[in-house]
Amino acid sequence: MRAVLIGCVAFSRRCFATLRDLPEIELVGVVTRPPHGAAAGDFAALGDDARADGIPTLEVERNAQAEIADFIRVRRADIGFCLGWHFLLGRDVLDAAPGGVVGYHPAELPKNRGRHPIIWALALGLERTGSTFFWLDAAADAGDIIDQRIVPITDADDAGSLYAKLADVAQDQLASIGPTIANGTAPRRRQAAKGSTIWRKRSAEDGRIDWRMPARGIRDLVRALARPYPGAHVTTRAGDVKVWRAELGETAPRNLEPGRVVAAAADGVCIQTGEGTLWLREHEFAALPEVGSCL
Repeated sequence: MRAVLIGCVAFSRRCFATLRDLPEIELVGVVTRPPHGAAAGDFAALGDDARADGIPTLEVERNAQAEIADFIRVRRADIGFCLGWHFLLGRDVLDAAPGGVVGYHPAELPKNRGRHPIIWALALGLERTGSTFFWLDAAADAGDIIDQRIVPITDADDAGSLYAKLADVAQDQLASIGPTIANGTAPRRRQAAKGSTIWRKRSAEDGRIDWRMPARGIRDLVRALARPYPGAHVTTRAGDVKVWRAELGETAPRNLEPGRVVAAAADGVCIQTGEGTLWLREHEFAALPEVGSCL
């Protein structure tokens, strides 16, 4: 089966390797963004990967629907795989390949459709998420499910470890479902409307630490925005300071207000929160805040 892959993140690169090695799939084209095309921490231009294997490539600056659809038709693709793309695909692209387009969402569909699923799962303290391949249609993340696996989230996970865990599971899924997609027997399990939720787009303000929150909630925010994402931040008089790793601390006296610096040393800064203390273990303070000062 002739296939075109659409993607531009590190996850896409992992899927590219899997699809390229499947005997049932002939990867005849790759749609990606040029190397300067995005600032996302997990951005990955696939052009060099594809050209190294002699696979024709279309590099687009934006979601150039007409160009993408034309490329799929010119490459005579039977099916498309959209795995790690920042834009919704319109009907012209979805109909360009006779077999349709396979999509992916790192969440337990129909729950948790929408934006930033890895970040939201960690920020909200969820204990599990999903790795879901599905058939794309006009509505975001709402198409029939091909395969879904549950992925546990441990207390030690951050964005980087969960991203890698999901990519490992997805590669295994893709190797399993690839042959069924190629021979036309891949499942189509309709998503239930009941219980579906849609996560909203996050903003920079969502990454600002509010010391009035409980220590656990702040810790979850920090791990949710850890690399490859942009990091949580503390707003100070000198500007925003990134925080990359945090740990729960001891209970402090009740008469300390949120934001008070309890301890500061080479191995971290301890801050009173709305409930408990929090150690900032990896941060970008140019100089350690003074004990007793308030952030």
